[in-house]
Parts: sequence; C-alpha cells; structure tokens
Amino acid sequence: MFAFAAISLPVAAATHARPRTHVPSSGPQLKSSTVYVLDETRGEVVLSRQADSALPIASITKLMTAIVVLEAGQPLDEKIPITDQDRTGTRSSASRLEIGTVLSRADLLHLALMSSENRAAHAIARAYPGGVAACVAAMNAKAEALGMSSARFADPTGLDSTNVASGQDLAKLVQAAAKFPAIQQYSTDASYSVPIRRRMVEFRNTDSLVRAHDWNIVVQKTGYISEAGRCLVMKAIFQGRSVVIVLLDSNGKYTRVADARRIRKWMESHPIADDSHGIAR
Repeated sequence: MFAFAAISLPVAAATHARPRTHVPSSGPQLKSSTVYVLDETRGEVVLSRQADSALPIASITKLMTAIVVLEAGQPLDEKIPITDQDRTGTRSSASRLEIGTVLSRADLLHLALMSSENRAAHAIARAYPGGVAACVAAMNAKAEALGMSSARFADPTGLDSTNVASGQDLAKLVQAAAKFPAIQQYSTDASYSVPIRRRMVEFRNTDSLVRAHDWNIVVQKTGYISEAGRCLVMKAIFQGRSVVIVLLDSNGKYTRVADARRIRKWMESHPIADDSHGIAR
C-alpha cells in the first residue's frame, strides 16, 4: 500500500470544492496526453496529468448538449425531422441519418450519446427553444453553473475545435451527466436501432467497453476530431468505488480504451492508503 505525505490543498469556491488529491509517485504507464482520475467515493484525485489545461473535447460536447436538452423539459416523444440545416451544420462528418428521416427526441438523444451521431445532436439543438444558438448559450451557462471555468462551447456536436475544457472540468461534466437516468441508459447501450426509409437501421456504441461484461459503466462518451485526438470520459464502478476517468488526446485508435483498462487494473491492484496517511499531490 502506498504511503503519502500530508500537504494542504487550496479549496475553490464553496459550491465547487476541489477534491483532495492522492497521486502516488508511480502509476500506470498511460499514453493519453491528459489524464484525470477521480475516486468519487472517497473524494480524491488519484491520477492527474495536464488536467488543468483547456483542450478540444470533440464529441464529449454531446454530454452537455444532452444535459441542457433534458433540462429544457421538451417532450422526449416529440418527432423531429433531419433537415438540410443538420447536414450543413455537420458537413465535415458522415452520417447515416438521411435528410427527411423523422425520429423522436429520445431516439436522437440516444444516437447522439451512444454512436456520436452528429446530425442527431444538431437536430435536437435546432429543436431547442430558440434554436442552436440558444442551446449553445445554455451549454455555456450550464458549464459556468457547474464551475467548469475552462469550458467553452461553440456548437452542440463537438465538430468545432473551439469547444474546449480541462480534464478536471470534464470530470464535473461527467458527474453532472450521471445524474440523468436517460443519459446513463443512452450512453451505455451497446446498440440501438431506428427506422430509416421503412427499414430498421442498427447503430453501435463507439465505446467498446460497454460490450465488456466485466465493466460496470454508469455513463460514458467518446470523442474524436483531428484537433482533439481520441478522447474518452466515463464514470464506472470498480470494486464498489465510483470512479470518474477523463482521457484526452490518446495516442492511437485503441489507446483510450487500453488506458482505461490500465487505470482500472492499477486501481484494483493498488488500494489507496487510508485517510490517516494524509493527502499528497
């Protein structure tokens, strides 16, 4: 078991107290540029690397889009068409949602969170009261309310590289998203089918870990654009502990998942010292 030297850490504003930090002298060998791991059960940061720098977050953005859409209280069964605006607003990405497809708000949220469907995310933002601009404004207001001081949102999909946040602020986003049962369900489903042109089309989760039977994932979201690299955020349960993991700019297509596995293996094989040992950076 690790030994830690006690130090005092500054505390943020009362409504956004900073977790204690437990960072051992050695940890797992990870290939993501930004790493932030919070043991939520104990209120301790156990791994941190470049976690206070704001970086592009790609489709992790969709967690915030989902939060503000759900908080707006619009009917989840309301039908929303995919239009040319949704194609124009996501023209740098491919989509299986053809123009003219009509799906419920719940279906679109499901596809946005699970398979990172950009037209779906754009459509629910377009249908937000006041449109896309109002949705983005609500996203920035919510980030401020959550104490995400580094976060800035310019679009609801994450295709815009000026959507940025730090690793520690993304942990706050994951914790907020995990309070919504719909986000938990939609983001962790392995697959989901919707009707397109009179046939059922199956979409699959972009995170392979949701299909691993030995993982208990509460909420997750992947992201990728060239400026952000491969990203992954999640909240999962390890040995009865609730753990939030943020990985940004992972080196390689499969590295973010491999890093998550390495973090879990390391945490399960290196239990954290009890509180009598103090806290350390």
